[in-house]
Amino acid sequence: MALGELVKLRAMGPEDAAALWRWNHDPEVMRWMDDSYAQPVERVRTWLTDRPRNSYGDLLLGVEALADGVLIGLVALRDAEPEKGIATLDVYLGEKAYWGRGYATDTVRTVCRYGFEDMRLHKVTLTVATENHAARKAYEKVGFVEEGRLRQVFRRDGRWFDMFTMGLLADELR
Repeated sequence: MALGELVKLRAMGPEDAAALWRWNHDPEVMRWMDDSYAQPVERVRTWLTDRPRNSYGDLLLGVEALADGVLIGLVALRDAEPEKGIATLDVYLGEKAYWGRGYATDTVRTVCRYGFEDMRLHKVTLTVATENHAARKAYEKVGFVEEGRLRQVFRRDGRWFDMFTMGLLADELR
């Protein structure tokens, strides 16, 4: 669907359930993610099978490493409305062997380019935990800027954390 320098973004299907389940049950992967109650792998497979097809307002893509074809994560542009031209970005890489090697930055750049060029978005927004320094660095490399701070809205390990809201306009993509 969309090619970057390091990644290929493609539709997800039931065959991706085992990887998604494994990532969602890894505390290190889910450290800064909003997670929900544990589900059996069959439930994840059913969710991937039954979810509505990708659309302008709900786009979910798998992230494959171009070098070896391994599914390493997922990315979504959601809540987009043509009248506003704004979507919210969700992304995570579940395969830890690919962390810190530029894959997250390339994923964010590739999906934003797709959003701006193919979906004709004007802006992409996101929220990120203030302590998630690696993610924030990847977002800033692509051109995202801090637009605000949500105080104590994310709980992890018995502590409350703030979240930054960040945004990227179409002409700011790097």
